[in-house]
Order: sequence, then C-alpha cells, then structure tokens
Amino acid sequence: MMKASRLAAIGIVVVAVAWIASGHLLPHDNAEGEAAVRANEVKSQPLFKVAVAPAKVEPHSPTLTLSGRTEADRKVVITARTGGALNELRIKRGQQVKQGEVLAVLSDDARLAQVAQAEAVVEQRKAELEAKRTLIASGALPKLDLANLESMYKSAEASLGVARAELERSIVRAPWDGVITDVPAEVGVAAFSMAGKEIATLVALDPMLAVVEVSERKLSGIKVGEPAEVRLVTNQTVKGRVRYVSKSASATTRTYRVEVEMANADRSIPDGITAEVAVSLKAEPATKVARSALTISSAGDIGVRTVDSDDKVQFVPVRIVEDMQDMMWLSGIPEGARVILRGQDFVREGQKVATVDAATERAEK
Repeated sequence: MMKASRLAAIGIVVVAVAWIASGHLLPHDNAEGEAAVRANEVKSQPLFKVAVAPAKVEPHSPTLTLSGRTEADRKVVITARTGGALNELRIKRGQQVKQGEVLAVLSDDARLAQVAQAEAVVEQRKAELEAKRTLIASGALPKLDLANLESMYKSAEASLGVARAELERSIVRAPWDGVITDVPAEVGVAAFSMAGKEIATLVALDPMLAVVEVSERKLSGIKVGEPAEVRLVTNQTVKGRVRYVSKSASATTRTYRVEVEMANADRSIPDGITAEVAVSLKAEPATKVARSALTISSAGDIGVRTVDSDDKVQFVPVRIVEDMQDMMWLSGIPEGARVILRGQDFVREGQKVATVDAATERAEK
C-alpha cells in the first residue's frame, strides 16, 4: 500500500516537472509562430487606395476684392467772387451744365459804368500819346514826355482790365462740364453778403471713381494702370483701371487709398454708392487644386499630401495664393507632384499606398 502511494507521488512530480519545462520552451516557439502569422497577415492586407492628380505649376494673377464707394472725379462748391445782390439764378438741382455756361448773375452795382469810364480814359490817353508823339519826334517837346505819356496810357489800360474783371466776376460760370447737385442760394439775397457765399455745388461724373482702402500687406501687388472690375450695388458691372495708389497711409486706419477710374459718359453711375472692386494682382507661380485637398500636418502646418515615386505619402507645406469657391491656388507644390485629392486625411507620412488617377476615377463614376 505504501509502495503504491509512493509511486503515485513520483508520477505527480514527474508530470509537474514536465509541465514546468514545457512552460520555458513553448512560449518562444509560440511567439515566433504568432509573429510569422502576423507578418503573413500584414503582407496579405491590401494597401489603402488614394486618388491623385499631377500638379501643374503656372503663372496666376490672384484677384483682390475690396469694398468701397463711388466718388465723383471732381467736386466744387461755386461761390460768389464779388458783392452784389443775386439777380438771376439759371440753374436747378440735377441740371447738367457745360464749361463756361452762366449759372447766376449778380447785380450790376455800377460795374458797367466803371468799365465805360475806364474805356474813355484809355481812349483819351491813347489820343494824347499819338498827338504828342510827332511833336516829340520833331524836338518840339522833350523826349521825357514820351515816357510819361506811354506810362499814363498803360496805366489806363490796366484800370480798364480791372474794371472788366470786376464786371466778369458778377457773372458766375461753370468751371467745367458737370451736374449741379445742390443750389443753396436764392434770388434776392442781400447785396453785401453775397461775396464768398455758396451758390451751387458742381460735380463731374465722367469719369467716375471707385475708391477702396488697401492694407499695407496687399499694397505692393497693386499697380497704376492695372485693369479692375467694379461691381456696383445697382447690379452694374463696369470695367476700369487703377488710376492712383496712395503713398501715404491713413493715420486712423493705416490703409492706403486706391482709385479706379471708370468711363461714365451716360452718367448712369451715381456718386457715393457702394461698390466692390476686384483688382488683379501681380502674377506668381501657383498650382490649382480642389479645396478638399488642403489638410493640416501633425505639426499644425497647412499643406497637401503627395505620393512620391515609391508610392509613399509625403506632406508638402503650401501658401494660399487665392481662395476661390471650389478651388484654391497654392504655391510651394513642385511641378508634377502627385497630389492626393481623396483619402489624404486617412493616411500618414511615410505610409505606402495604392494610387488611382483622380480624373479616371471621376470618369468611371
């Protein structure tokens, strides 16, 4: 009985030792087996498929769009240049006038009489000079009298010019073609108070200006003479050209005034309405890609993902040249680089992928 128990105990010990020994040996074999299985599984997994398109670098002129307003090319407040009552007012608000056209007439206030008097003096001095010139030439009168007579004659002519100028100031004329926008004066205003008082406001509507304010960062791309497109709040679209770019910034906004000149022969563009100006900036090399291709790297940089010659994913940082509705113009992408247009957000740098041409994929769909 004791012998049977001893044999049983020995058997249990042998089994335990065998089990412990197998624990040291089998894990190594199992780990290698599992690694081999995993390697086979990786090899058997298909590569992630992405749609790519080759990058084409070409010169592109980005469009800078700014909001502004229209502004008359010239605007002036016409005032009386002399005293007198306002006898005639020949204009009304909204009237178109030509250069030199009479707008208003002040009272005479003896100006005609002064002109007539000055003319009479001139005739008198002229007659005296001509009558005595012969006597001076013959020696009957001293030569010094000739100089005095000529001086008196020129002085009389000058006085006549002053009298005529004073008469002309009583007639108010348009300095150039334009439209009367305001007439604050009234006929019969007291005589003495008219000197320097406003009679009318005149604006020139052809050409018309579109005025915008440009930040210092974008100012270098705008050149005088460059074409521009102006979209008005009235749904009009007008072509124009940059006429003026300020060299001095506004003290309050730190922006620069830019004027775009537009033809307005029919005067259909009013002064002071809202306008949107699109100016073409200097061309620079860029690539046109879909907005969806833009992504952000793990470092927070904006760019696109590309596929190299080994079909491995690379990240290319870019700079946005122009942001359009569906497409974007980007700089920094090499010519011919295969840009990932679909699937770029599901891969990482260095990952090997399967590629398909984006154009072919769209055609098949």
